[in-house]
Amino acid sequence: MSKPQKKTAAKTTAGKTAGPRSINLALQGGGAQGAFTWGVLDKLLTYDALHIESITATSAGAMNAVVVAQGLIEGDGDHARKLLTEFWRKVSTAASMLPFKPTMVEKMMGAGGDIGFSPSFIALDYMMRLFSPYQLNLFDINPLRSIVEETVDFEAIRKNKKIRLFVNATNVRTGKNKVFKTEEMTLDMVMASACLPFIFKTVYIDGEPYWDGSYSGNPPIYPLIYHAESQDVVFVQINPLHVEEIPTNASDIMNRINEISGNTFLMGEMRAIAFVKRLIDEGKLPAKDYKNMRIHMIEAEEIMSSLKPSSKLNADWTFLSHLHNIGTQAAEDWVEKNYDKLGKEGTIDVRKEFL
Repeated sequence: MSKPQKKTAAKTTAGKTAGPRSINLALQGGGAQGAFTWGVLDKLLTYDALHIESITATSAGAMNAVVVAQGLIEGDGDHARKLLTEFWRKVSTAASMLPFKPTMVEKMMGAGGDIGFSPSFIALDYMMRLFSPYQLNLFDINPLRSIVEETVDFEAIRKNKKIRLFVNATNVRTGKNKVFKTEEMTLDMVMASACLPFIFKTVYIDGEPYWDGSYSGNPPIYPLIYHAESQDVVFVQINPLHVEEIPTNASDIMNRINEISGNTFLMGEMRAIAFVKRLIDEGKLPAKDYKNMRIHMIEAEEIMSSLKPSSKLNADWTFLSHLHNIGTQAAEDWVEKNYDKLGKEGTIDVRKEFL
């Protein structure tokens, strides 16, 4: 099997140099667990034989997406990797000033990033059930906003021709998802995509109120069907589709409800993709008029599903680095196994995984 070399052109089985293979990325949200996606991107960007054409993303995925785009606009994959590392380091530094940290016992137990026994987290969890951010966070303080603002030049993002971005948010009035495109991208749109309504005040854009995009599409795939050339979509999974352990406490139940709601929209889109693919394969739809999307997945579901909900607020550098390493390994394994199939076929059974 041919294998893409790092920082070199790909080689075909015939030994001839091949051009980069274009892919689209679909990045999920998941708070601090987005460090897994950082690791995936960090590895994918080491391959010159892979060209990232477009990214559709939600919440933490949207932040990863705009930072990658900034790096690619300013330079190459190595520069994008550097910006990503700097971004997550700043996130961790900012979080170190907050009281939400794993206790010494949790660190010693290696409890999967759990901070559920932290007195500050327990207090926050309790307060969020009684009060809104309009009462608790009067000045709408969000350290992530200033970090994204100092990392990303949104004017450069809007003008760039290197990479397309699609960032998803949820319209509070209608419940519908709203996809913001490259040419209109602003800081507010990214923050709307990551607006957790129990912690931050609603983000208004052109008079419309928005919350976290995870509630309405985590992330939406359809922008890649309509606006991207490549038919290869690499879905980077954070939120598990399947769980073995049934949640029994309040926070775990709420977390699973949020995962299911975000995955429901995704499953609907995958159902449509699988349906169109079957009709094309059976000759009932003309391939020239419909896109036969090739779906791929980079995941570590067994590990990610074992993480506690509280870990989504744990930006301790040790935990973020741990998730980064898991993502890096998952991406490397996927590339080694599936690179030859890009441009030819999907590498997951969509019906089995999503339907």
